[in-house]
Amino acid sequence: MNGQRVLVTGGGGFIGSNLANSLAEDNEVVALDDGYLGTPENVDDGVEYVDASVLEADLPTDVDVVFHLAALSSYAMHEDDPTRGARVNVEGFVNVVEQAREDGCDTVVYASTSSIYGDRTEPSPEEMDVSVNTGYEASKLARERYAEYFHNHYDLSMAGMRFFSVYQGMEDGAEQHKGEYANLIAQFADDVANGRRPVIWGDGTQTRDFTHVDDVVRGLELAADHELTGIYNLGTGEQYSFNHLVERINEELGTDVDPVYEDNPIPEDVYVHDTCADYSKINEATGWEPAISFEEGVAMVCDQYE
Repeated sequence: MNGQRVLVTGGGGFIGSNLANSLAEDNEVVALDDGYLGTPENVDDGVEYVDASVLEADLPTDVDVVFHLAALSSYAMHEDDPTRGARVNVEGFVNVVEQAREDGCDTVVYASTSSIYGDRTEPSPEEMDVSVNTGYEASKLARERYAEYFHNHYDLSMAGMRFFSVYQGMEDGAEQHKGEYANLIAQFADDVANGRRPVIWGDGTQTRDFTHVDDVVRGLELAADHELTGIYNLGTGEQYSFNHLVERINEELGTDVDPVYEDNPIPEDVYVHDTCADYSKINEATGWEPAISFEEGVAMVCDQYE
């Protein structure tokens, strides 16, 4: 992208600030955030920061492209207050897109979630049947249905991106502000580097498709450049267990810290045990493919502590 005016909602958060800072090199970028998980400290000086909620009127939607990343982004956040979760994730989405449409913007790229695939040890294609077991998943699936409406009724380009376990690290990245909601690579590396035993829920055999934020940012930009519509996975197509993750972090840091195993507080029938992306659709549409391997990514996180 080059020479465009862009709005990034959730722009002070982890993924949003990385995207805003990257886009600001060649574009005019507005980062909007209500401060729940984001902070202006995450964005560069070249980014205009607006402290506001996606539920408000008169948002700065007079832009060429909207990247809608603002959300309550976890199971726990929604279970604490399901009504607020629905308002922010669904009503906030509709509010932003509708204001952008009225201001003449016809390209929206938004965050969905890979959680709706459930447990998958095989790569999950976008066209597979999905169901929802949590309020968080329901809110993201609702976004996808409203995106269909905006595309079919108003001919907007609406690209929904299903992220797979995005990480960057605590020390040199924007995950620090997320605290307990940061990715496990960031949390575990920070624990081990500081002599704390990382806590694993269950037996550690569960797996994730860990995707570096730099790859996700590149995928988001390509989706906007190609004015995509539909649902697209952003993940590596590989999965690694939590036990292996701790082993790899110990190897990188030269430590020997064992994890602590605790009972999983999330009910087993809704907990997603395994995730893995089929990224062939975004690859065919834009040429995107992950550039940072799991081993390289863990090394990048651990290098922050040297």
